[in-house]
Amino acid sequence: MEKNGGNSTIRDMTSGSPIKLIIQFMIPMFLGNIFQQFYNIADSIVAGQFLGVRALAAIGSTGSLMFFVTGWLNGLSSGFAILVAQWFGAKKYDRMRHYVAMSIYLMVAFAVSMTIGFEIANRPILHLMNYSEEIMPDVTSYMGIIYAGLIVTAAYNALAAFLRALGDSKSPLYFLIISAVINVLLDIVFIIYVGMGVEGCAYATVIAQAISAVLCLIYIVKKFPILHLKKENFTVSFQEMGKLLALGIPMALQFSITAIGVIVVQGAINVYGENYMAGFSAAGKLQNIFSTVFVAFGATIATYVGQNRGAGKMDRVKQGVRCTQLMILVYSVFAMLILYFLGRYMALLFIDASEIQVLGVAETYFHTVFWCYPFLGSIFLYRNALQGLGYGLVPMVGGIFELVARTGIIMLLAGHTSFAGVCLADPAAWISALIPLIPYYIYTMRKWEKQRKAQMTAN
Repeated sequence: MEKNGGNSTIRDMTSGSPIKLIIQFMIPMFLGNIFQQFYNIADSIVAGQFLGVRALAAIGSTGSLMFFVTGWLNGLSSGFAILVAQWFGAKKYDRMRHYVAMSIYLMVAFAVSMTIGFEIANRPILHLMNYSEEIMPDVTSYMGIIYAGLIVTAAYNALAAFLRALGDSKSPLYFLIISAVINVLLDIVFIIYVGMGVEGCAYATVIAQAISAVLCLIYIVKKFPILHLKKENFTVSFQEMGKLLALGIPMALQFSITAIGVIVVQGAINVYGENYMAGFSAAGKLQNIFSTVFVAFGATIATYVGQNRGAGKMDRVKQGVRCTQLMILVYSVFAMLILYFLGRYMALLFIDASEIQVLGVAETYFHTVFWCYPFLGSIFLYRNALQGLGYGLVPMVGGIFELVARTGIIMLLAGHTSFAGVCLADPAAWISALIPLIPYYIYTMRKWEKQRKAQMTAN
């Protein structure tokens, strides 16, 4: 049996206390997600404080579009990493490395294709999102630079996903902290000292992401011999690529479908004007910070379930999901209280205190959606649990339910009601996404239980 290379950061999650393993893995994931979000948040803070409300509206309102683009790459890499985690759990390390090599081919192909396609479609997409001509030049420049840097975004996502598949959630965090600090410094240098506009924020983001990718690669080369690829690992296998895509594409689509729904909502908000765009953007940034705990639990459970599924330990899968659901519910109550009562004041991070209407918009959003955070957290749990088990289609169906609900609310209420009515699109989407997820998870676990009892009876 080949050893895992003796690296202490590799964590085998097929033995030991599930709740302890999940918490130990989740905390670095949470901090890593915070710093990964920090790229766009730092851009928004610097732009809002030094360039004004229009710059904040321009950069902040692109969050949904960036989520659409980078979410696709993140979904692909997360899906590919599930097979890496499963074969790691099964202790078939050479097979695992082959999937790593095939994943690299696919990530490069997607990143290059997306850069070309989105650069061509940049302005048409922004016109569809109802951007005014006054704000269009800033948004076009910002997104054009982000699209040009998708190859480094893909590189970091893939390398970090491979590390997490092996149970190492700490190392990607350290690299993100370094690059996030660099991002802030470059934002300040490019905007305050060089005198650039929103383009400076975009360049800072791409450069910082490139640094995190390079650091991740150097670390893998030096510390993870189990991931050192040989020439034979790169032998092209369309069958294995097909297996990777069978998991990666549904996860990517699920991210993108969710993002399309958010883009639809953003398009409706844009009609209300710059103050509503800025307030909605600030609220969204704050909510994303708090929901990173949900994202971290989801990514953790995907790795945990993937490794235990590979090892055939389905009892541990059920136990881990049950513990995580409880932790998500407890945290949801905390997030509800904080954002309901303090959301307006926390928005001051992005907005000057004199912008009373903008702050009011942020507060209205939180008062409309706060009660639904337990549903939002549960989406990440059951979606990622199913993906860790190897089921990619149903999580994507959950994304479709989410998109239909968001779009339906916007079509019914946008232009016919207040801003608060449009905000109801998020709760409707979160509840709808769970409609296929929870029943299918229960069905899957019951099917496994029946199979296990049948095998015991036969023996």
